[in-house]
Amino acid sequence: MIRAHVLICGGTGCTSSGSVDIQKAFADNIEAFGLSEEVKVVQTGCFGLCALGPVVIVYPDGTFYSRVTTDDVKEIVEEHLLKGRKVERLIYSDTGEEAADIDITNVALNDTAFYKSQNRVVLRNCGVINPESIDEYIAMDGYAALGKVLTEMTPEDVIKTITDSGLRGRGGGGFPTGRKWALTAPNKADQKYVVCNADEGDPGAFMDRSVLEGDPHCLVEAMTIAGYAIGATEGYVYVRAEYPIAVKRLQKAIDDAREYGLLGKNIFDSGFDFNLHIRLGAGAFVCGEETALMTSIEGNRGEPRPRPPYPAVKGLFGKPTVENNVETFANVPQIILRGADWFASMGTERSKGTKVFALGGNINNTGLVEIPMGTTLRHIIDDIGGGIPNGKKFKAAQTGGPSGGCIPESLIDTEVDFDNLTAIGCMMGSGGLIVMDEDTCMVDMAKFFLEFTVDESCGKCTPCRVGTKRLLELLDKITDGKGTLEDVDKLEELCNYIKQNSLCGLGQTAPNPVLATLKFFREEYVAHVVDKKCPAGVCKNLLTFTIDQDKCIGCGLCARNCPVSAISKTDYVAPGHKLPSYTIDAEKCIKCGVCLGNCKFKAISKI
Repeated sequence: MIRAHVLICGGTGCTSSGSVDIQKAFADNIEAFGLSEEVKVVQTGCFGLCALGPVVIVYPDGTFYSRVTTDDVKEIVEEHLLKGRKVERLIYSDTGEEAADIDITNVALNDTAFYKSQNRVVLRNCGVINPESIDEYIAMDGYAALGKVLTEMTPEDVIKTITDSGLRGRGGGGFPTGRKWALTAPNKADQKYVVCNADEGDPGAFMDRSVLEGDPHCLVEAMTIAGYAIGATEGYVYVRAEYPIAVKRLQKAIDDAREYGLLGKNIFDSGFDFNLHIRLGAGAFVCGEETALMTSIEGNRGEPRPRPPYPAVKGLFGKPTVENNVETFANVPQIILRGADWFASMGTERSKGTKVFALGGNINNTGLVEIPMGTTLRHIIDDIGGGIPNGKKFKAAQTGGPSGGCIPESLIDTEVDFDNLTAIGCMMGSGGLIVMDEDTCMVDMAKFFLEFTVDESCGKCTPCRVGTKRLLELLDKITDGKGTLEDVDKLEELCNYIKQNSLCGLGQTAPNPVLATLKFFREEYVAHVVDKKCPAGVCKNLLTFTIDQDKCIGCGLCARNCPVSAISKTDYVAPGHKLPSYTIDAEKCIKCGVCLGNCKFKAISKI
């Protein structure tokens, strides 16, 4: 009889830090201690606390072990699973550090600060079930929604339920999902399609990937429901090839669902047929735009098409098509099972439900969180995210990746939903949330995201192809210390032109990081062009490294490590010191910062 389960994260983050080896070590040690009949090891999806991986949770007590190594496994098996004594040095605490002064032996995982504010709807099965087991998914009410739809509901009933729930697209635009389905359903054609955007190209975003890795059957079920609602019999999941674990588990889910009669012909003896196919993308950011994505599925270069006609009328292969992203679809089965009112009870008036965010940047608890719409940014950062590391001050949060904007400290109490972010000149995007501290240069940050969009532009329209390059040239000029106030004005003018004239969403939103930083941090642009200084000390061409000769003890460590011999000894001996101090030749200095990193006496600074 199984008395304990060892759940090991099998998401990409933990896999890259050795969770596969840890799983094998657990299996070997459990066998060695004669516990094979009593303890079961289960590979799951992402638990959310990616910075603390590899993650291991032991049930039924719910003990959360973080940063586990293969060397720790024997101790956990012998002490915890055999003798019933938890290995306290490995148990997770809210600070993400070893728990030395608090009693954590009886703290439930859901009671920790990271989890207790979350409402896991999309992520409900991630970290809970084996994503490669269709039986475990079924045990968690999997495919019950599909059964209900095919045996008790008409297509019109399904669309009305999704419409009444208030579900809006989680891919960035926030278009009402039920309305999109309703626009597609009446259009007559010999073939219709359901398409899932699992391309997820934003830097730092991994929400959809985690759902595919941790709960792939949820997507299979939801797309089948969408097919029934609009009258489609074929579906395509467009997923980037850089997600090998997600692709493998999704393909197994499709194969298993087909074997169980949950895909294919005459599902649930309803007379409804539906099939799913996977198409691998080459990592083009522009293919996050629905028409470019469909063009790529068709085997052509991924470029957007003019609209109208919209995909609801003429989409994939010229047929009526519904396209949503992974997170949007992942809400559908629960809405069908629990009802529209249940979903609409969460969130705000115009933004219902929950939202998954990938927390990254300067924050203690990097990882995946799912919170009700309307949660304040302060709560996300300070309570769930654990605040800013090293006692630094919060400066801004970038939402929506290269297509979004930044939220400054003055607006940290903003309730995060579609409309509130749009009102301050930002956007939610797919859910990337990059936190920045006081050491971030906002001009450099805008340049980083613009470099990305310049590389990812498909080049089809001139405003995006040429305009974004001109924007980047102006930002390069400013961060090199060669900019003028006129260049700042040109930035704003060019941003507005690109937004108004680009063909697709990539170009229309590419200027957003620049516009947001101009709006909230214009003084940093002015400092770069007027004072020729980078207030954050980031832009290399505006930095000067100096040595405080009264603090310098003359050890020479900086000079010995300087790659260009820009540091030399002086004749000056500071009071209380025995050796001459050193100085930096500004003409030779390449501003690499090696000297700053090597000085143990804080005698070197950058200004």
